[in-house]
Amino acid sequence: MADPDYCPGEVVVIAAFDDVPEHLFQIDSVEEDCVTGFALTGPLQGSYGEPALDLIVGRLRPALG
Repeated sequence: MADPDYCPGEVVVIAAFDDVPEHLFQIDSVEEDCVTGFALTGPLQGSYGEPALDLIVGRLRPALG
């Protein structure tokens, strides 16, 4: 079952894997075992992806102000 805490539009931190460093990722949809969306930083910037939920190591919180 998908983590109910993740939602479309949220920016999360994806762990490093293979030769790809840790990077920011914007979620388009939350699936049962992954999220879909686009890399915002790193060598995959602008690329569509479907990282597994267990690759999410953090999330950006909106700034208060």
